[in-house]
Amino acid sequence: MDLQVNFMANDNNDAVKIAKGDIVLMNFDGWIAETDELFDTTNAQTAKDNDVFNEEIEYRPIPVLVGGGRIFQGLDEAIEGAEVGKEVEVTVPAEKAAGQRDPKLVELIPLREFRRQEIEPHVGMEVNIRNRVGLVTAVTAGRVRIDFNRRLAGKDLKYKFTVISKAETDEDKVKNILEMDYGTSEGFGITVEDKVISLVLPDVCKYDQKWLLAKYRIVADLREAMDASNVRFIEEYVKIEPAQEEAVAEETPEEVEETSDEPSPEELPQEKE
Repeated sequence: MDLQVNFMANDNNDAVKIAKGDIVLMNFDGWIAETDELFDTTNAQTAKDNDVFNEEIEYRPIPVLVGGGRIFQGLDEAIEGAEVGKEVEVTVPAEKAAGQRDPKLVELIPLREFRRQEIEPHVGMEVNIRNRVGLVTAVTAGRVRIDFNRRLAGKDLKYKFTVISKAETDEDKVKNILEMDYGTSEGFGITVEDKVISLVLPDVCKYDQKWLLAKYRIVADLREAMDASNVRFIEEYVKIEPAQEEAVAEETPEEVEETSDEPSPEELPQEKE
């Protein structure tokens, strides 16, 4: 099956076209072609309409480095040549999506291996076993059948997407790559001079294990998208000086009523004449 792309009508001759290497923000809905089951979306209302809304997910446009290989090949190819603001529909064959199913990736694993991890497997459960993630498809008295194929393997997919914007400035490109690879660009100080990109890291990166993995992807994408010759990650540890005490105006001492344990003259016993 070939890639089937349907560009919706658009009479705007000045529309910005997308090319390989561009960094874009896009909205999309994705369905399994055979069943029309929605498997992913950036639109909260679409998720609600299809009863798959998840409160823990932030539904928003996603950044994509076109041709960067971070999304399915067929969708990547469809974005290249699309126009900003134009809705596109594409049907992606399995070989350009999650690939064909491999029967060898369906395995029977002894139930005792799950019991050792205090896991009670059931059909439809996603598990991590033997350092691989798979889907439980059957449970018998002593064995569990696990499908280690990718979730969408063997399925043709349908997408409807719209490229909302294309990053034009160097700072926007860096921000979008941070969003794509790390999940946020908040708190980063960004400087781009010629082909040298300097990033002052927010404090959270100093303690975040996720950052340790993300930074290598960020370097690779900055080199590919911006031809960066040098990427600098700067950690700052600024000494915070104690606040200067405000000058306090001298106040007139409060009058204190003096008291004495000595009796007053009136209280002294009078001598008898």
